[in-house]
Amino acid sequence: MNREYLRWHSPRLHREMELLVFGHAGAKVLMFPTREGRFWEYERLGVVESLAGKLQAGQLQLYCIEGLAAETFYGFDRHPADRIRRHTVFEDYILNEVLPLMASKNGHECTIVHGCSLGAFQAASLVFRHPHLFRKLVAFSGRYDLTIRVESFGDLFDGYYDDAVYFHTPTHFLPGLNGGWQLEKLREVEIVLTIGDADPFLDNNYHLSRLLAEKQVGHRLHVWNGRAHRAGAWRKMAGLYI
Repeated sequence: MNREYLRWHSPRLHREMELLVFGHAGAKVLMFPTREGRFWEYERLGVVESLAGKLQAGQLQLYCIEGLAAETFYGFDRHPADRIRRHTVFEDYILNEVLPLMASKNGHECTIVHGCSLGAFQAASLVFRHPHLFRKLVAFSGRYDLTIRVESFGDLFDGYYDDAVYFHTPTHFLPGLNGGWQLEKLREVEIVLTIGDADPFLDNNYHLSRLLAEKQVGHRLHVWNGRAHRAGAWRKMAGLYI
């Protein structure tokens, strides 16, 4: 299986950024790690191995990136306004550095976005905001509203709220999409969400599903038995849904 390590200095983020590429051809998959994960997380967790057959057959090519959670949503040494501002710059990095790199290496017309846990939020936020760039979203065990408190998971903005928080939070800005190109393109994206019936974000996934249905956005919500917020479940999910 092809494995390639890439690193460069991002002029937008003003820091070195790293990623791993797996596979040689096929649909491109942009992969966001979990909160504490790094660009090598999905290799370590066995998710890459679970897709080995598709990678070797040239059906998929994975681009595993850094998530920068410690500089954005979990950067508690920063003011909440700075956290969301840093995330906005991170999104700019994805759009203007990572996606062009992917296009230069692979001309396949299909780009999939995937993430687990916090990575699922990042994946969904990116796709819902820029649906014209992607064909498919695959999000596992996500919380799609970082302002809500669920079990031990708190409001990541500490009560702070502004337009940037609103426009990057799927369950906040989706109700306001009434027609227009963004909603039209979102309806063309294949959307797959998964969650365990014992997972803390179950209700939030149901809420997102209802919002999508109200906007006539086709999607699949798969509810697994037990707690599926773990690597073993994600490996199985990846083989089924990516």
